[in-house]
Amino acid sequence: MTAPADEGQRPGAPEPNHSALVLRFGDIGMKDLPDVGGKNASLGELTCALAASGVAVPEGFATTAFAYRQYLEANGIREAMALLLAEYRSGRSSLRDTGAAIRELILTAEFPTPCADAIRAAYRELLARVAASGAGAPIAVAVRSSATAEDLPEASFAGAQETFLNVVGERELLEACRRCYASLFTDRAITYRELHDIDHMGVSLSIGVQRMVRSDRAGSGVMFSLDTESGFPRAVVISAAWGLGETVVQGSVEPDKYEVFSPLLADPSARPIIGKTLGTKESKLVFARSGSGTLLLETSTSEREAFVLDDDEILRLARWAIAVQEHYGRPMDMEWAKDGVTGELFLVQARPETVRSAQSASVLRMHRLTGSGPVLARGAAVGDQIASGEACVIRDVKDIGAFRDGCVLVTTVTDPDWVPVMRRAAGIVTDHGGPTSHAAIVSRELGVPAVVGTVHGTSVIAEGNPVTVACAEGAEGLVLGGLVPFVVEEADVGALPTTRTRLMVNLADPSGAFRWWKLPAAGVGLARMEFIISNLIRVHPMALVHPDRIANDEHTDAIRNLTRGYADPADYFVDRLARGIAKIASPFYPEPAIVRLSDFKTNEYANLLGGTAFEEPEENPMLGFRGAPPRAIGAPIKSRSPRHATRRST
Repeated sequence: MTAPADEGQRPGAPEPNHSALVLRFGDIGMKDLPDVGGKNASLGELTCALAASGVAVPEGFATTAFAYRQYLEANGIREAMALLLAEYRSGRSSLRDTGAAIRELILTAEFPTPCADAIRAAYRELLARVAASGAGAPIAVAVRSSATAEDLPEASFAGAQETFLNVVGERELLEACRRCYASLFTDRAITYRELHDIDHMGVSLSIGVQRMVRSDRAGSGVMFSLDTESGFPRAVVISAAWGLGETVVQGSVEPDKYEVFSPLLADPSARPIIGKTLGTKESKLVFARSGSGTLLLETSTSEREAFVLDDDEILRLARWAIAVQEHYGRPMDMEWAKDGVTGELFLVQARPETVRSAQSASVLRMHRLTGSGPVLARGAAVGDQIASGEACVIRDVKDIGAFRDGCVLVTTVTDPDWVPVMRRAAGIVTDHGGPTSHAAIVSRELGVPAVVGTVHGTSVIAEGNPVTVACAEGAEGLVLGGLVPFVVEEADVGALPTTRTRLMVNLADPSGAFRWWKLPAAGVGLARMEFIISNLIRVHPMALVHPDRIANDEHTDAIRNLTRGYADPADYFVDRLARGIAKIASPFYPEPAIVRLSDFKTNEYANLLGGTAFEEPEENPMLGFRGAPPRAIGAPIKSRSPRHATRRST
């Protein structure tokens, strides 16, 4: 039976007076959201309801909202907290001072004996269950905050409270739990509740204690059951990096990205992976070499040049995503992890996707540049809007007080501490991160366009200069110099009349194909293969077959970088071409997509990476040779004129 993700009561409402202090994941579900918060309720729901679909969830337990309230009452700090919040809301105290004072009250308090005993007993029981399964003990656990107003359809609270990884031992566990309680009143959490008009004292905190998956020896990441940039509902999008998943969520690495066309997942003969991009994955978070905690390490060259997941694993996760979406009845945002010891895959979180799924499926809103400016930086586009303003370059969170309302925030990377200024920004630019980074998630929720992963944005964008953040041209976002003019157009395609003529669209760039899924088109009337080759592949096909013939070192390096992750460079051409065509076709499936085969001229082939090694200059390429040159492949067929000679095709 489907359990809606917001089942229970509204955020901030009085909670049932349940007296349990700890509940196992196997004993809870979405009906228990008031007691264990959105995150833990969802983990219990996955554990109980989706095991039959093959979805695996690491076992664990949750402390309850009742335990949190007992903690406050036993230490006599609830009244003091309420007074501090009243001072803040009246303007007599700053956000920073209020948060610090409340956190100090919580961190210096002690667990009531019944609460501490219940947590210790549940931890020992978890150790015993894991030991009985053959995984060994003692084990490390993840300690995650789960607020009763968190992970709901109307508010995700992305990263608003703390998570602690690789926690070992009872003393460390209790300390991590205490710090989770305190994180309910970080500056970012207070700001978020103010933004959503949620009563601070009406929210309680549950804590999830979950067996750690040894993803430090493999990989982990984030998964959505729709495309978060366009709202296209028939694509599962997966991000993956080596090690623990915090690097992906925080946006400190560029992860692999995989896209799967979900309608064909039920067909066992289909392998509908329509996008596969290798990320740089410069670092990974692993278990500390001794004791609790984590350690950030640089990845090896072989790790950077390899995909984290193979195709079977990508498809398995995508099927899980659709199973979870069907169970909840709405698009979902999930986190997954792979155990490097056992090779098993797990889901470790699932929450409703809160931005694109709430938007109209028929209204098409388009931003369009009407001018131009110098390109200062490029990165992944978040959203499909355009915004302009003065650049405010802030490299460290301690300096966010210098941010000016309405500016474009330019920084290295964001975490939840940046939310108070992100909500006041016209646009956001980061050096690091990808489409599933913290900056991307929060930007989408706030409706602020962002260009993430620019690498050098903070170096090339000057403080105070006017810039334009342009995210309206597909997957790549641009930061342009100056206040470039643009227009916003809106159309309700659902109100368009039905035509007797079946209208189709022309599409050229696979990276922008999902943008047009709302159009009532009868398929793709023309997709030109040469555009896919020039925009997506960028390499001359023969340069992949005969790389030894390329004399240009810059081209050789560029080709090597593009084909990372492929044992045979020729497979890069085939895979990218096939997936590019599939991505263009997917928005209008099962309507047809008509693809015109490559119509490149010799000069166009020569302009591809490595192309000059295989193409000869021609007086008039419009009339001349098509295909591979004779000196590269073989002698031309004799004819009366070189201009009319034919050559063997590539």
